[in-house]
Amino acid sequence: MSTPPRIGVGVLIFRDKQVLLGKRLGGRGAGEWAPPGGHLEHNEMLLDCARREVLEETGLKLIKPETIAFTEDFFKVTDDHYITFFVMASIKGEPQNQEPDKCEGWQWFVWDKFPKPLFLSFNNFLSLKFNPLKP
Repeated sequence: MSTPPRIGVGVLIFRDKQVLLGKRLGGRGAGEWAPPGGHLEHNEMLLDCARREVLEETGLKLIKPETIAFTEDFFKVTDDHYITFFVMASIKGEPQNQEPDKCEGWQWFVWDKFPKPLFLSFNNFLSLKFNPLKP
């Protein structure tokens, strides 16, 4: 019996035309770079999930989060199916690695100059050719 798709949330945080990415540790996507994010909880609103995940992972509070796109992600190794919603926001302050068991650390990258390898859902987002920095 297959399980239904899960809902993921990826948060694109920008500062000075750079986006925040972390290198994942363990589990799905280990060693891959991704924006902060996670799973939507039962009875949780999408933007509330984005705020919670960013606070849990980086200690930062989002400013004016907005939903910008979604991807359908099929993880072949684990046979998982996700619908991932991408949220864009800005912040004040510097990210802290609040979950060192899940993330190697946070770094800022110029848009289109990303490290490799990228986490599947973020790579799928980039394939949409959507540039959140262009008006």
